[in-house]
Formats: sequence, structure tokens, C-alpha cells
Amino acid sequence: MSELVRKSVAQEQEEQKVETRTAVKRIAGFTIATTAVAVLAALVAAAVYAHDAQDKYSLKSPSGIAFSDFRGYEDWSVVSSARTDEVLKVIVANPTMIKAYKVGIPGNGQPFPDGSMIAKLQWKPKKSTEAPFVVDVPDVFKQAFVMEKDSKRFPKSGGWGYAVFNYDAATDKFTADANSPSDCGYACHTPVKAKDYIFHPYQKR
Repeated sequence: MSELVRKSVAQEQEEQKVETRTAVKRIAGFTIATTAVAVLAALVAAAVYAHDAQDKYSLKSPSGIAFSDFRGYEDWSVVSSARTDEVLKVIVANPTMIKAYKVGIPGNGQPFPDGSMIAKLQWKPKKSTEAPFVVDVPDVFKQAFVMEKDSKRFPKSGGWGYAVFNYDAATDKFTADANSPSDCGYACHTPVKAKDYIFHPYQKR
């Protein structure tokens, strides 16, 4: 009788071990699956984010001027500002052009070097509801008007290429202006040919 009891206990212990191993395998399998799903979700999110972040810089104007040429313009130094009845404008330039400004170009009669880039960033204005005085502040971003200096590439427009990239707040997307050839701003900038086609001086600060 005691022998049967010992066998029964041993059999029960063995069954418990099998059940424990099975449960451990199930938990491990679930953990692996959960981890895989989490990793996959992270990769998908990263891919979507990267795609969205790259959308703007994948654009090219009708003449082939790439928005990616101006990558980082959001952090370029401010040259000047301006406004019309319709838009507020902030003019920024890349380090190559800022360096040229600081040595006196174009006031010294010298042209900006190739590689110079400038962007006119334009916002629709609105009246501030917070300031204790009347002041216009930027509201909706509208457009990036850009210029890049490449004498070999743009010999017919004073060495400058022009492009416009419009922004639509409703979709949070940029598009290349379909009516924007590489010399779209050349006619307007011809009056300041003596200043290498640049209206705005580097303002004192």
C-alpha cells in the first residue's frame, strides 16, 4: 500500500513539473510575442515619423531646386524682417551667407559666394490678444521663398536660383509652388542688381 502511495506521489510530482514547464514556456512565448509586437509598433511609429519628417525635404521646385538644399533653415540666423499688408516676413540666411554679410558683402561691391542661401519665411499676421498694446504677431505660416547662389547652375539669373514652397496648415504639408521657375524672383530682384540681387542688408543688432 505504501508503495502505491509513493508511486502516486511521485507521479503527481512529475505531473506538476510538466505543468510548470509548460506554464513557463507559455509565459516565455507570450513575453516574446509581446516584445515582438512592441518592437514592431515602435519601428512602424519611427518609420511613419521619419516619412513625415522627410516629406518637406523631398520636395523639388518645377525647375529642380530641392528643398533639401535648405535643410536646417529653421535655425539659420536672422538677417532682417519686413511686412506687407498681407504677410509678416523674417529673412534668414545660412552660415556661408552670414559670414559674407559680416565682411561687408554686398556693400563692398563684392558678390555673395556660391553656396550662399537665403530664405524669406512668411506668416499671415494677427493682432495679439495678450499684449497690453496693439501689435501684429505671426499667425499661420504661409510660405518659404528661397534663393541659392550657384553661378554655374543659374547663369541667366545673376547666379541665383529661386523657388517657392507653400505651406498648408490644414494638412500640415508643404508643396512646391507649381508656378515657380528657377528665375521666378529674378525680375523682382533686378532693381537691386548692384547689391547682388539681395534687398535686405544684415541689420545691426
